[in-house]
Amino acid sequence: MNLACRGAALAFALSLLVPAATLAQSGKPLRIIVGYSAGGAVDALARGVGQQLATTLKDPVMVENKPGAGTNLAVKALIDSPPDGQTLLMAANALAANGALFDPPPFDVSRDITPVAMVGRVPVVIATNADSKLDTLAKVLDAARKQPGSVTFATPGNGSTPHLAMGLFEHTAGVSLLHVPYKGGAPAISDVLGGHVTLVAVNALEVLPLARAGKLKVLAVMSKTRSAVLPDVPTVAESGYPQFEASVWYGLVAPAKTPPAVVARLNAEVQQALATPAVKQMLADAGGEVIPGTPEQFGALIQSERVRYAKLIREAGIKPD
Repeated sequence: MNLACRGAALAFALSLLVPAATLAQSGKPLRIIVGYSAGGAVDALARGVGQQLATTLKDPVMVENKPGAGTNLAVKALIDSPPDGQTLLMAANALAANGALFDPPPFDVSRDITPVAMVGRVPVVIATNADSKLDTLAKVLDAARKQPGSVTFATPGNGSTPHLAMGLFEHTAGVSLLHVPYKGGAPAISDVLGGHVTLVAVNALEVLPLARAGKLKVLAVMSKTRSAVLPDVPTVAESGYPQFEASVWYGLVAPAKTPPAVVARLNAEVQQALATPAVKQMLADAGGEVIPGTPEQFGALIQSERVRYAKLIREAGIKPD
């Protein structure tokens, strides 16, 4: 089964609230909030992990999409939820970046959330319509230098990792591109396929089926090394910008004040899900990897990313559009 079919199957399974399990077998569903539209990478991963949790828990699991405001709506929904282990957020890099990106900060991750478990990491890629004349990164840069702002790029939204990665790329390459934010990767890709936007910056998980079908052309991967699933695509670092790197990390977080025993149990359940062939294959198919670990390790990553993104946003002058 290809990645697109697998994602559809997972979405269908969880839309029916496949019997799963929560901590106390309370009969209430375990809710996983996603800050992006259905059909995107974060959504697919939440459903994939949720399906695996459904094999070990005894209550329903459902994924709730709350796109908007650069994922701030989803984070607010999490923060406002009872700290009982029944509500989680499948978070990505925006969780660490939005405190510096928005003024005033919409939340404080140190105060408002509890890390549960890292899930994995996937590279960010730059792609275009297969019929585009800007079919290499060099041509994109040449067009941008000749007419600043003429090259448009779509992302899953303000503050998303691809948005920040492209801001870093613009800063590094000394060019000005026009950002077109969407509420998820799927609508961003759709408008690039339709020729309405020149480029799309998303994680590899979302473009691979279309790239393999010849509908999108991937111009560059933003990881340090080439992707195993895109071996012929150069990295941005290879294209003249050494040390450049950007990837998407994913993880589950709970509301602040969730009891440590509940967090530990949730982490243990997630570790079992990450060890399954289905979740490993989902990330491997996108050139990514599963990253198991403790809540403390995930918390340390979030804090280090807060510092990194604050510096990037300040130096590159990135603003929420």
